[in-house]
Amino acid sequence: MRCPFCHSTNSRVSDTRPIENGESTKRRRLCPECGERFTTFERIQLHIKYVKKSSGVFEEFDRDKLRQSVMVALRKRPVKLDQIEQLVSTVINDLHKLGEKEINSSTIGEYIMKALVGLDIVAYIRFSSVYKDFQNADDFESFIGQLRPNQDQLG
Repeated sequence: MRCPFCHSTNSRVSDTRPIENGESTKRRRLCPECGERFTTFERIQLHIKYVKKSSGVFEEFDRDKLRQSVMVALRKRPVKLDQIEQLVSTVINDLHKLGEKEINSSTIGEYIMKALVGLDIVAYIRFSSVYKDFQNADDFESFIGQLRPNQDQLG
């Protein structure tokens, strides 16, 4: 692994830990040339190649884009970063289990909503409002009204 500071190719691993329930590996590295420490992450590359948008356009699947949309929904919510990473990994693993190389963006949205409802109800409502394209307060009231009978199940 090339050192990001001096670009030496002789870095060595000082610590290795599984993260995201063993789905990824975090490695602490030390560069013997400059003495700097840095961290690298290894993640399994899945077979999902493309996302089909509602417009019919295809774009490459991007884990970071999925993660960012979840982060927006969870902004200023009491959720830890490792919980977010776990949610993203769970959604991607569930999508991978579908066995498709092309996935509709609506399918991704449904899986994210399913994961968010169990993590943070406010984030679930935020994400849903964008995903379902709420246009006014009545849309929010109707959606929240549907949640209330199930509120005990939501945690």
